[in-house]
Amino acid sequence: MTDSWRLSATELASRIRARELSAEEAARDALARLDRANPAINAVVQFMPEEALAAARAVDAAIARGEDPGPLAGVPVTTKVNVDQKGHATTNGLRIQKDMVAGADNPVVSNLRKAGAVIIGRTNTPAFSLHWFTRNALHGHTRNARNPALTPGGSSGGAASATAAGIGAIGHGTDIGGSVRYPAYACGIHGLRPTIGRIPAWNPGGAERAIGAQLMAVSGPLARSIADIRLALQAMSAPDPRDPWWVPAPLQGAPFPKRAALCVRPEGMATTPEVERAVRAAGRRLQDAGWTVAETPVPPMREPARLQALLWLAESRRGLKRALAEENDPDANFVFAQMERLCPEPDMNGFQDALQARAGYLREWSLFLERYPVALMPVSAEPPFPDLLDLESPEAFDRVIEALLPQVGLPLMSLPGLAVTTDLSGPAPLGVQLVAGRYREDILLEAGALLETRITIAG
Repeated sequence: MTDSWRLSATELASRIRARELSAEEAARDALARLDRANPAINAVVQFMPEEALAAARAVDAAIARGEDPGPLAGVPVTTKVNVDQKGHATTNGLRIQKDMVAGADNPVVSNLRKAGAVIIGRTNTPAFSLHWFTRNALHGHTRNARNPALTPGGSSGGAASATAAGIGAIGHGTDIGGSVRYPAYACGIHGLRPTIGRIPAWNPGGAERAIGAQLMAVSGPLARSIADIRLALQAMSAPDPRDPWWVPAPLQGAPFPKRAALCVRPEGMATTPEVERAVRAAGRRLQDAGWTVAETPVPPMREPARLQALLWLAESRRGLKRALAEENDPDANFVFAQMERLCPEPDMNGFQDALQARAGYLREWSLFLERYPVALMPVSAEPPFPDLLDLESPEAFDRVIEALLPQVGLPLMSLPGLAVTTDLSGPAPLGVQLVAGRYREDILLEAGALLETRITIAG
């Protein structure tokens, strides 16, 4: 065994392609790391060692034949249990779905395979992927690999904790209200929420996605370096005709002015001093790199956050309540009740008004991002929370959702956002969120590369 599991995805793919390291060796190292690190954190909840080794051998055979193995040649990755992966249950953290074995891959899983990735395991999510923490009655409680007293985030808490622990170089996650960006922040790594339509996704074994999910839910990568986020985005975003929202936008856009809008307190959010220091330090880093950074308010996030919840809950109330009762997961029951408390049920006019208002907010943000190609703001008003804080009381839930305004407010406009870890010196990781215009993930990655701190592997 070697320590190849410590390498970045970018370096691993390069070494495997150059035959300095075999994909099978890398897979065995990754599986051994999973066996050592996972018991303490319970991040990976479905295992596939034989499949992983077979996929790795196929990569080695392709290289031996002189074929291109793909951009993720032999890189060990994880997938989240809420996307279909052939031969494995799409549990979404639910006992009622423990036997719902997928007959075909979700496009994002297909794209990872086509890119040469080696899937070594599937990661945990809260029941119904409905939480910024990660615990369910089927798979149990996932812990933060960097600090078990803190939440690993959610709903992609398993993906973030596994990646932080060196279980796979890249983790697949999903995000409709912060489920990639917040776990990345909590676990001290990086996470990208791409533009709607950038990465194709669809579960062949499930019902058609409701309109709120079609407009706001995305798959995206988590990784320990911005270079690996870039590599994963390239692999995940390959076309797939099964997703009618997929857009053939170039991964590299036109040149842009190096201007950033810095906003410490979006719409009066009560940002803590340590988070403010992290955001301002990131602004200084961009300035030192030659960017112009202007402190200025950003367009609305509170009303978009309210409309995001309205659209999501209007549809969830139609079908989710029966499943909630059948599953009877205490965490999910509490969280859904709090969301209903904060978001009264709309009539058809209210639902249509929300969709109509969405266009106006997207226009306002798009015009703003023409002037400032990057908006720099907190990921959360507070450092990562103590684990399961929001379950303590309705007041605790309100504190959490208020702090996560930048997470919930963004998806309504289908804009891309990048959570960048910038400071691992204290007991809780700190970082910032970057926002750019539609299909300008390249701008986020360029700015993020200037801001990222060196990510150590936890544990």
